[in-house]
Amino acid sequence: MQRRHQSITWAQASMASPTFAKLSELVRDSAARLKAIEPLIPPMLRGAIQAGPIEGGTWCLLLESNAAAAKLRQQLPAFEAHLRSRGWEVTSIRLKVQSSNRR
Repeated sequence: MQRRHQSITWAQASMASPTFAKLSELVRDSAARLKAIEPLIPPMLRGAIQAGPIEGGTWCLLLESNAAAAKLRQQLPAFEAHLRSRGWEVTSIRLKVQSSNRR
């Protein structure tokens, strides 16, 4: 007897599972936060930043390089204040440099 597995979309899975629903909500929230602070980010750095995970009041930004992290570190208080003024409960923003697999 052969079993057939039917694939489903992420949206269908998130509606069927509370865990996936919460994860989808966090992904959308993280992307919305990045969109909200985008005007405060220097244009040359916007492509080097990705929205990262949210853990309680801490939000993480994923960066391509240490140089981008150094430049953005100075702006974190402004980012946090901007997000709080828009209703997000942000106590801190963490920066994480993504390691690249160069060969």
